[in-house]
Amino acid sequence: QVRLVESGGGLVQAGGSLRLSCIVSRSTVSLYAMGWFRQAPGREREFVAAFSWRDNATYYADSVKGRFVASRDNVKNTFYLQMNNLKPGDTATYYCAADAKTAYSGPDYLSRDYEYDYWGQGTQVTVAS
Repeated sequence: QVRLVESGGGLVQAGGSLRLSCIVSRSTVSLYAMGWFRQAPGREREFVAAFSWRDNATYYADSVKGRFVASRDNVKNTFYLQMNNLKPGDTATYYCAADAKTAYSGPDYLSRDYEYDYWGQGTQVTVAS
């Protein structure tokens, strides 16, 4: 079993920055991808970013490309989402997720939330205008 714990959310003014963290409860050696998703009230959960060890690549949603950066610290089993130039439309609960399957990868696969096996509890990000 893998436990994911997000932190770092909060209230920020438009144009500001936040860094989210996702701590994985055990070694990431058996995981194949990590993703960030978000869900705003009344809307479906949407893909934000993902890193794939299989592809050795990071993918981003068009809406955050150039503003958000996903990174990882393999020693600390921690993944980060640096969010810059935040906009009110970024307001949502942000979730990290882990994929433990080996057979698939690529941006289309990693953007689908149902492909992920483990999820954190979420952290709220509110961007005031």
